[in-house]
Amino acid sequence: MNSRLWDIIINSIPKILLPGITYTIPLTLLSFAIGMVIAIIVAVTRVMKIKVLSEIFRFYVWVFRGTPMLVQLFIIFYGLPNVGVRLDAFPSAIIAFSLNVGAYASETIRGSILSIPKSQTEGAVACGLSLGQAMYHIVLPQAIKNCVPALFNTFISLVKDTSLAANITITEMFMATQRIVAVTYEPLALYIEVAVVYLIFSTALTYLQRYVESKLNVHAVKAN
Repeated sequence: MNSRLWDIIINSIPKILLPGITYTIPLTLLSFAIGMVIAIIVAVTRVMKIKVLSEIFRFYVWVFRGTPMLVQLFIIFYGLPNVGVRLDAFPSAIIAFSLNVGAYASETIRGSILSIPKSQTEGAVACGLSLGQAMYHIVLPQAIKNCVPALFNTFISLVKDTSLAANITITEMFMATQRIVAVTYEPLALYIEVAVVYLIFSTALTYLQRYVESKLNVHAVKAN
């Protein structure tokens, strides 16, 4: 590897990391947080079989799990202006990512809720709690705890999926790399470099996942 290429790689590190801090990380955190709120509402509504809303949410999950995230991004950013709804790139990405995460995570949470023995809900209702209170205080905390590994996987996938935001003009890490490539004409080295950055982010989150899971397992053993 010649000195020019080394200089390009070294000089591009801050140019790639800065968009990661200013766009990739905020996109991931905001989208996941909003998506989790959506997921819990959708999952609980569907499990409790609330009329009308349950069917609306079933349709929402079907659409967002059955279409590519890139298409969803394009519909929100490029398509909605045709009906008079104009959004900037960043909020468009937040909406698309949040709705996508909400659809996938809701199925994870719904499955976890259904795995909780019905006797717990019935016992809580027998003790005077309403069905909603039993869900909130007893069933949902257990369900969320049980699906932490799957939700962490969703979060890690979202970190990588934020690269799609480059397609709607957001200067996150991948678009920043594309711009450097356009100037330096070194696509192989630079795309490998940004791949390594994503890999580092994902690996750090994987270790965090293992730590959280170990803590949850310790608490579960103590509880037993």
